[in-house]
Amino acid sequence: MTGIATPGRRLNTGMQTADFDYELPERFIAQQPVEPRDASRLMVLDRSTGQLAHARFRDLGQFLRRGDLLVFNDTRVIPARLLAHKVETGGKAEVLLLKRRAPLTWDALVGGHGLRPGSVLNVDGEPGLQAVIVQAFDGARRLVQFSHPVSPLLDRIGHVPLPPYIHAELADRERYQTVYAARRGSAAAPTAGLHFTPTLLDQLAAAGVDIDYVTLHVGLDTFAPVTEADAAEHAMHGEWCEVSGETAARINAAKRQGRRVIAVGTTTVRALESTPQGARGGWIVASFSGATDLFILPGHTFRVVDALLTNFHLPRSTLLMLVSAFAGRERVLAAYAAAMRAGYRFYSFGDAMFLI
Repeated sequence: MTGIATPGRRLNTGMQTADFDYELPERFIAQQPVEPRDASRLMVLDRSTGQLAHARFRDLGQFLRRGDLLVFNDTRVIPARLLAHKVETGGKAEVLLLKRRAPLTWDALVGGHGLRPGSVLNVDGEPGLQAVIVQAFDGARRLVQFSHPVSPLLDRIGHVPLPPYIHAELADRERYQTVYAARRGSAAAPTAGLHFTPTLLDQLAAAGVDIDYVTLHVGLDTFAPVTEADAAEHAMHGEWCEVSGETAARINAAKRQGRRVIAVGTTTVRALESTPQGARGGWIVASFSGATDLFILPGHTFRVVDALLTNFHLPRSTLLMLVSAFAGRERVLAAYAAAMRAGYRFYSFGDAMFLI
């Protein structure tokens, strides 16, 4: 099935964006990933009791059961950050590619002063490649047209689009990819999956944990800040995702048999919860391919996901809102406070949280 996922009307919760705020001192923001990947810490939150347990990510198998279905987002980050200079002044600029609309035209986030429609940039690393700002949207979002196709050049001239709160350079760009990344298209990594190693995946499979994959190409919707006072007023622009017929069948089998479907990351949650639903013929979800604008706030009824592996997220973000919808806002914020007291590392290269 293809199209726009509209799994139901957005809930009017009356919750304010400020309800999802918390103070995080900068020292808790991880600047580099730990080595090896599965040496990160793991906080386990029991949603029914609020009880917390602490472990290392490599011990994840202790909290899983034979027959659990672990679902990953197999998207691969493209080196979508382009450095540039303004033709008129020589001033520095950046272009973060989000989604290609046409062979030469992209939705993008731009950095630099005075980048208005008509502004022309020379892209570093490729003589003759220019980018013209065609249209301005809200914030830093722009429609950008290139003088010739940029996609074939990205592996050579593009840079890994690390989040703005990470100030250190990444020596190995593969550390901002999951070990199972397969389908190019994301402007940011599905960071909950960064903790997995091939060895850990093999160990889980040998222990009887089933593994499957969906795709959601991470774009503006996942990391755009929420600026509206009323959280429900935040606009989602849509990100492409796909749940295959084979994956849907395995999810349906797990749900019928009472086995847990565990999402690795909030993007996997959005992909799974965007699937069409049904009750006849023994199926619960159907395959889906298309754009999803699903915005999950407290009050959302989770149809597919039974447990969630995720990282610790930014204040006032759609990601924190989704996690709060899954485990309860007060319970999640209390767990975040406990994580700070215990010295956990936050955000993309930080530690992990398992909500059961």
